[in-house]
Amino acid sequence: MDAQQQQRQQGVPARPRSGDGGGDFTPILTVLVAFIAIFALVVAPSISTLNNSVSILHQVPEGHVGVYWRGGALLNTVTDPGFHMKLPFITQFEPIQVTLQTDLVRDIPCGTKGGVMINFEKVEVVNRLRKDHVYDTLLNYGVNYDNTWIYDKIHHEINQFCSAHSLQQVYIDMFDQIDEKMKDALQADCTRYAPGIEIISVRITKPSIPESIRRNFENMEQERTKVLIAVERQRVAEKEAETQKKIAISEAERNAHVSKIQMEQKLMEKDSARKQEEISNSMYLAREKSLADASYYRTMKEAEANKLKLTPEFLELRFIEAIANNSKIFFGNKVPNMVLDQRLLGNFLQETVPRIES
Repeated sequence: MDAQQQQRQQGVPARPRSGDGGGDFTPILTVLVAFIAIFALVVAPSISTLNNSVSILHQVPEGHVGVYWRGGALLNTVTDPGFHMKLPFITQFEPIQVTLQTDLVRDIPCGTKGGVMINFEKVEVVNRLRKDHVYDTLLNYGVNYDNTWIYDKIHHEINQFCSAHSLQQVYIDMFDQIDEKMKDALQADCTRYAPGIEIISVRITKPSIPESIRRNFENMEQERTKVLIAVERQRVAEKEAETQKKIAISEAERNAHVSKIQMEQKLMEKDSARKQEEISNSMYLAREKSLADASYYRTMKEAEANKLKLTPEFLELRFIEAIANNSKIFFGNKVPNMVLDQRLLGNFLQETVPRIES
């Protein structure tokens, strides 16, 4: 009995011979697993790069431009958005964004002038790469140009700012100026060394400070708030007093103005009454003068008429009428002595009238 038969009898499986139909695939499986692992670790992360190298037709997305390398050398060809052709395996392609982008820089530690360590948790830098400067910028600083002029530069500038100012200035007094100062500092160096990079704005969050100092600042802020409230109350009281004063002055001026108007009105009424009185007096004077003139004229005319009437004949007539109108009749011896002779009376009048006229 040979060895195989002995193994079958003992229950031990016999090894297949090399000439049999079956085979051992363990080495093949091991190599396959190793190849898959190497592909997952090395080849898979660079699929996009490999695709950019292998593909002939490629696409440049909107807001980007296409740049190309051949043999590691940057070509001066810059393509616009759309589909383009390139040589596979020889020319590498990379899209570069030329629209606004925001670079987020986190955790920037710095020490203030007084030696207090603070940390800026987040800094946002809005920037843009000009399309006409893409080639020069990538030629000098590579695809990751923003690492040099934004990420690393913002660390440097914030540390420079903190080291020159106290915690009070950084955290409170000048915090509203940090954004503009960082923007100006970044733009100044970019304009000098990388003119294609345009800094649009910088947004810096409030830095984190030690807890004990933060509590002190909060207490100080509370006290400052109380002082501000007191000052505002005093200002409000002053404004109210000033308002009351202005109201009183306005009321007094209004009353004075009303009194002045009333006084002017009374003066105008008095002046009008005086003018009316003067007109009345003038009218009365004119009327009385007219009456006096008329009376004088009448008297003069009567006198002239009387002069014309003082004739002997008229006087004799009047005498006779007077005697005739006498209702008393006297009888006796002496009656003729009381009655003048008519001729004697006429002679008397003739002598008297010339003397009166002269």
